[in-house]
Amino acid sequence: MSTGARASAPGQRFAATAPRAVLSRALAVPLVAALVAVLPAAVATQPGPGPHDAAYWLQSATCAYSGTRLAAMVLTAHRRLIQGAFWLFCYIAMGIAPLAQTVLDSTPTPVVGPRADTVLASALVLAGLVAFDVGALLARHRPPLRSRMHEHHRPAAVVRPRRLYALCVLALAGSGLLIARLDGPGVFFSNRQEISETLGGTEAASQAGSAFLRGFGTVPALLALLFLTRWLVVSRAARRRPLVPVLWLVMLALNTVVNNPVSNPRYWFLTVLFSLLFTAFPRSPVMYRAALATGVAVALVVFPFADRFRYEEGTDRPRQATDSLLEPLTMKDYDQSGMLANTVTFVESGEGHSYGRQLAGTALFFVPRSVWDGKPHDPGTRVGTWMGMPYPNLSSPLWAELWLDFGPLGMALGFAAVGYGAARADRRYARRTAEEAAAGPRPSRRRDRAGPGNVAAVAVPLVAGYSFILLRGSLLQAMGRVAIAVLCLLFVTSFRQDRQDRQDPRDRQDRPLRRDRRPAPRRAGPLQGPGRGRERAEPDRAR
Repeated sequence: MSTGARASAPGQRFAATAPRAVLSRALAVPLVAALVAVLPAAVATQPGPGPHDAAYWLQSATCAYSGTRLAAMVLTAHRRLIQGAFWLFCYIAMGIAPLAQTVLDSTPTPVVGPRADTVLASALVLAGLVAFDVGALLARHRPPLRSRMHEHHRPAAVVRPRRLYALCVLALAGSGLLIARLDGPGVFFSNRQEISETLGGTEAASQAGSAFLRGFGTVPALLALLFLTRWLVVSRAARRRPLVPVLWLVMLALNTVVNNPVSNPRYWFLTVLFSLLFTAFPRSPVMYRAALATGVAVALVVFPFADRFRYEEGTDRPRQATDSLLEPLTMKDYDQSGMLANTVTFVESGEGHSYGRQLAGTALFFVPRSVWDGKPHDPGTRVGTWMGMPYPNLSSPLWAELWLDFGPLGMALGFAAVGYGAARADRRYARRTAEEAAAGPRPSRRRDRAGPGNVAAVAVPLVAGYSFILLRGSLLQAMGRVAIAVLCLLFVTSFRQDRQDRQDPRDRQDRPLRRDRRPAPRRAGPLQGPGRGRERAEPDRAR
């Protein structure tokens, strides 16, 4: 009896649920073996001219470590969206892909420095993973005093229907302006190069103007679709209201045009896909595990074929031909490990660390260069120009950004802070969705009036999907869409509680009753006569 009461109580952990435990045990051994041993061993044993030096073994250790953590994210009973996306990226982009490039001795971007810089870059990647885990561990075991005294008394950030309707209008205006500048929706189903050239011709001011136009035409449409999806999931009244499903269909069609995988970067489409799945299925462990498990196959199989939509026929970059099965990992833009090694060489060549100047330029990206003379450029572009690359617009992973600014110690502290923030956001997402699920499926006037629910149920899936872009870099290029998303979230967010919500009698039924501090007068018992009962009650009345 007590066990069932604990399992059904709202806010409690459901770790003792039998189906999840059985599923985890059934998947644990083959999944861990595949991610930690089978796939890395299959890559490492491929024939190739690459040396088996310290960098090779460090990359093998990175594969084992990130594969173990990714398997733990898949098998856990708690949905940790941001941490799961982090380990998925690290396993593919910083583990398997660099190992394949080392085995075949072929990299997407040339590594100009000595082999010692590649060894140092591999060690920095592994150190960043450990620091991330340390930060997540600190967030898990943080002192609960502040959360008990502050967080439980702070109202949750919610979305009001009227503000959501205004966001839909804003999305229609922004996407309509982008479609009009590109002369119709047909360009969105051609290739990315044509869109970039068209935007560059219509937006003569600067690349920042075209990036803002594209972000304004894609981000509000995605956020409106996510909030409408969330509203339809949590509210029966929204599904009965004709306006909400119609708006959802309109936003879905709009996102099909401006956020399709043909004309957008692959990492942005991952953002759209992950955020939509986690918003539509916030409490489904099957969807969460399937998204992380199939993400490995998508990165290894689907991404190489999606690269053909990036450029027109006959304008592809020159690539080396090989018969190896690992060719997609050396012919795509998995250049994060190589660019980290090039950044190390760039710093040691005399440029030195910037000690926060690069990060300040990223945070103040909206300041024009005419006002800030000497504003730092994109790190990937700086390193690419220094290397003499014909395409200097290269990636700059988070490891390279932190190393360029603060060195090894600052990079470790930065990843610890990222791990701490990711764990805190995942815990808040789990708590908010659990609170809504604990309210039950019964209709409630307060829930119907509240609209799509709390902001964290949409913001955390969006951050989990966009973390692929933030980790790949560069941060300066990602700040445009981040700023637009933050402005849209601030526009629809409200901390105010309705007066009806505070006076709803249905809510009072779930709250514990306050005990009156004044002792109630005792009634006459079976052994007490009427006189004794009145004598006991008289002093209380006088008191």
